[in-house]
Amino acid sequence: MISPLLANIVLNKLDWRLEQAGYRFVRYADDFVVVCKTKTQAQAALELVAEVMTELGLSLSPEKTKIASYGKGYDFLGFRLSSKSRTMRAKSLEKFKTKIREITRRCNNLDARVIEKLNQVIRGTANYFAPEFSTCIKLFQKLDKWIRMRVRCMKFKRKLTYDNYRLKMRHFDKKLGLLKLLDFTGTSMSKTQA
Repeated sequence: MISPLLANIVLNKLDWRLEQAGYRFVRYADDFVVVCKTKTQAQAALELVAEVMTELGLSLSPEKTKIASYGKGYDFLGFRLSSKSRTMRAKSLEKFKTKIREITRRCNNLDARVIEKLNQVIRGTANYFAPEFSTCIKLFQKLDKWIRMRVRCMKFKRKLTYDNYRLKMRHFDKKLGLLKLLDFTGTSMSKTQA
């Protein structure tokens, strides 16, 4: 793993070679996707990339390097991109949930610091995964509901459905000031209950 600045300097040669060969591509530091119309073109692009990387004294990551179709989807920069959806990849989702679990342990007390930490994680995740092209609305609804359940469990030190009535939705918004992932999507569906 090299730094993003160094990757941009070193991998300029790769950009030039891909442009000369007529390929369309997206690169962010050392992560990149080359877009092709056919599997034959994709195989030729992979060979070109491997050749350039060898010239630079670098190698491709075997686990990240593959030929994939947009129909079946592929992972790139934390997203799962496909013709049907553009959402969080499984690894990004689990990383988000792990952060929320650490903050909302039942052994901790629910106070303003906890809400502040939760809001930081929610805001950061939503700002990254809710651009206009994203299709995360249903996922965000489920995650918002899950976060509220975690906060209720933290407050009451247990998990009971009855607690949904004791700590209602408006309490999260108005009194606690807990953000919702769904609010960052700009959709009218953000008024969901749970």
